[in-house]
Amino acid sequence: MDGPATVEHYKAAMLLSGAGDAIGYRNGLWEFNKSGPAIHQELQELGGLKNIRAELPDWPVSDDTVLHLATAEGLVTGKTGEELLHEVAARYVVGMEDMEDRAPGFSCISGVSQLRPGKKGGYRVPYDAKRTGCGAAMRSMCIGLRYPKPKQLLSLVAVAVETGRMTHPHPTGFLGSVASALFTAYAVQRRPLTTWGLGLIKEALPVAQSFVQGQGFAVAETERDWGYFCDKWQWYLDLRGIADGRGPVTWPASYGPAERDEVYKTFSLWGWAGGDGHDAPMIALDALLGSGSDWEELMSRAAFHGGDSDSTAAIACCLWGLLYGTQGVPEGNYSNLEYRKRLERSAAGLFALSHRNLVGETCNSH
Repeated sequence: MDGPATVEHYKAAMLLSGAGDAIGYRNGLWEFNKSGPAIHQELQELGGLKNIRAELPDWPVSDDTVLHLATAEGLVTGKTGEELLHEVAARYVVGMEDMEDRAPGFSCISGVSQLRPGKKGGYRVPYDAKRTGCGAAMRSMCIGLRYPKPKQLLSLVAVAVETGRMTHPHPTGFLGSVASALFTAYAVQRRPLTTWGLGLIKEALPVAQSFVQGQGFAVAETERDWGYFCDKWQWYLDLRGIADGRGPVTWPASYGPAERDEVYKTFSLWGWAGGDGHDAPMIALDALLGSGSDWEELMSRAAFHGGDSDSTAAIACCLWGLLYGTQGVPEGNYSNLEYRKRLERSAAGLFALSHRNLVGETCNSH
C-alpha cells in the first residue's frame, strides 16, 4: 500500500476482480456449493490456489464480471448525467446477451429486461420490494475508480444509486452498489480499512438518502425499506469493534472455513451469505480486514465459503488489487483470464478520466 494508486493498481483492481469472480464461481461448482470446508478440500485436491489457471473453458468469468465491465465501459465513454445512465443501461442490455453458463440472478435478468435505454426515464424500473440481491454491488466497484476523490462523493453516490436501481430498486440492493463504489474510492484514497464502514454510514448514506429524495422516484417505498441496510452495517461495525473507525478489530477465537460459514450467515438476510446488497461488500471488507496483503488468505475468506462466493470475491479482489497490485498473486490466477484485455483497457480509461478535473460531473437525473 505504498504510495498513491497508479494505473497499474487500477489494472490490478479490474483484473483481480475478474480473477476472484472466475475462481469463486468455478463454472458454477463453487458459487452454489454451500460448504466452505468442502470447497477448501476441493481446492487442496487441485493443488491449491497457486495451481489454478483461471482460463477458458473451465474457469469462465460469471455474470458479475460481464456486468462490471458493462458499468466500467459505460463510464469510460466520459458521458455524465442522464446520458451516462442511458449508456450504462444500454450496455447492461448487451451484457445480458453474454450470459450462457454465467448464472445471472433473477433480479438482473428481470431488471435489465425492463430497461428502455434512449427513451425518457428508460434507465429506471418499477420499485420492487424483493430486489435486495447483490447484483448491483458486484458491478459497481469501477464507479469508485471513476470518482475516487472525496469532493466527488455526490457523483459517486448518484451514479451508484441510479445504475444500481436499474436492476435492484430496493435500498438493500442499490445501497450495496454505493458501498462497493465507496470502498473502492477509499482504497484509492488509501484510507485506513477500519474507517470504511463508518464512512459508509456517516458520509455516504446521508448523501444517498438526500439524492433519492431529490430525484422524486419511488421515494415513499425507498424510505420505508431504508433502515435494514444501515442497521445491519451498524451491527457489523459493533461486532468487529470498529464502530469508531479505529479498532482494534475484534475476531472470533476460531475463524476457519467452518466457523466463517456460520458467521457469514449471521450477516445475511436469507441465510445465503453475500447474496444481498448489504452483506456482499460486508464479507469483502471482513476478508480484507483479516487478510492484509496475503492473497491466499483473502481468497480463503472471500472466495471459498458456502455463500455467494464469486460476488464477494469480485468485490474483495478489486479492492485488494487497488491496495496491493498483483504482487504475491500466482500468475496463473489471472494471466489468461477471459476478458483480460477489456478489463485492463477499461481500467486505464477510468484512471485517465479520474485524473482529469471535469466540470459538471454530478449526475443530475431530474
